[in-house]
Amino acid sequence: MSRVKEFNLPDLGEGLTEGEILSWLVKVGDTIELNQPIVEVETAKAAVEIPAKWAGRVQSIFQAEGATVEVGTPIIAIDTDPTAGPLETPEPTDDAAKASSAAGEPAKGSAESGQNGDAASGGRTPVLVGYGPRTTAAKRRPRKGVAPAAPAQAAPVPAQPAPVPAQPAPVPAQTAPAPAASGPRATGNGHSGPAGGARVLAKPPVRKLAKDLGVDLSTLIGSGPLGSISREDVRQAASATVTTAQPLAAAAAVGSPAASVGAHREQRIPVKGVRKLTAENMSRSAFTAPHVTEFLTVDMTRAMKALDRLRQRREWRDVRVSPLLLVAKAVLLAVRRHPMVNSTWAGEEIVVKDYVNLGIAAATERGLIVPNVKDAGRLTLRELADSLTDLVQTAKAGKTSPADMSGGTLTITNVGVFGVDTGTPILPPGESAILAFGAVRKMPWVHKGKVRPRQVTTLGLSFDHRIIDGELGSRFLRDIGDFLADPEAALLAWT
Repeated sequence: MSRVKEFNLPDLGEGLTEGEILSWLVKVGDTIELNQPIVEVETAKAAVEIPAKWAGRVQSIFQAEGATVEVGTPIIAIDTDPTAGPLETPEPTDDAAKASSAAGEPAKGSAESGQNGDAASGGRTPVLVGYGPRTTAAKRRPRKGVAPAAPAQAAPVPAQPAPVPAQPAPVPAQTAPAPAASGPRATGNGHSGPAGGARVLAKPPVRKLAKDLGVDLSTLIGSGPLGSISREDVRQAASATVTTAQPLAAAAAVGSPAASVGAHREQRIPVKGVRKLTAENMSRSAFTAPHVTEFLTVDMTRAMKALDRLRQRREWRDVRVSPLLLVAKAVLLAVRRHPMVNSTWAGEEIVVKDYVNLGIAAATERGLIVPNVKDAGRLTLRELADSLTDLVQTAKAGKTSPADMSGGTLTITNVGVFGVDTGTPILPPGESAILAFGAVRKMPWVHKGKVRPRQVTTLGLSFDHRIIDGELGSRFLRDIGDFLADPEAALLAWT
């Protein structure tokens, strides 16, 4: 049994199939222990540290930082018995021997069967039906209303098949000048074609882009159909020119303001990890659940004073207390009065849940994530405050686990921390309601018949109209507003 064992990227659960190597916590030659974290991997849901499956010495690392690796792919090799002396060169396995012999046998068999071989032996290259070497030169379709060019005389077909030439035979020179309409017209991009007079294949918009960016089309190798040059080919060439040559000289040669606007002033960010999953979820939710959003402006002056009194209590002095705590408590109490809000559309039925996994949308460096407090409705106000604090701190540190982001039933997004009044949030998939909590501002407000400055906020509730109709959504939002307007009275009346 081999001492060196390859450690594959494990299945991190929740249907994830790949992960990105963020950073290696070990290097080749390091001695590691069992369950020691060796690599940090970012999945579509979280960044997690993966522990070592064996103790030993790191023999080799197969995947570089930044690489996206599929589950089951080897990422590291570990020598599980480094004290046993130097490693011996392993003998080729049966599979390797078979592969080696298989690689050498076709050349031998090709001469015998006459089906494989090079041009010297008179053989041919084995190909699948419908695939193989091209036997004709590429032709461009003539434009509408333009007479096609006179074709060159075709050589007589020999009775026996002959080897196909590697390049098409050159067209004989014409004694008379070809008419102007016999082929595609030049677009006037100011660049000559490649050596030999061959025409560069590029569409007029691509030629104009090349002219604006100062790119010579004859120096490019096209990646498009039939070897045509695409916009991306031109942009890459322009970017390389600006990076390695003189950008000012290129701009002066073109003599156009458009030369300063191009690929060299663009940033391309790969869509992966959390951002990719968020995009997929939001698109699916937005075009699956019929969204309705309602708004309510609330006077939170009494709620803010209640928070001040709470902070002054001895047992709350070391606790992070914010308006979000009262909003979360208001949502949980309103769900008790309207349990249908905490449900999921399941096609032929609606699943109403008697537990609330309260999600809190958090902006992190890796993108937007929504961890949730499990069974938040059973927590006391102090326990809820501690859970929210831990949730936010863990999210900002990038340590939120996939389990903490799964199973949410109802979500709050606190856009007020960015100075925004409110919004029309999109439902997380599988949930029926999400509440946007806006900034708390001092505003003129009619209080006891007089206009006075009060602490005011605006709530925005989006809900799935298949489950929650206008009446239910309005009652739920109104109860949240009543609690925030006078939390102490609501607690006495509702609990």
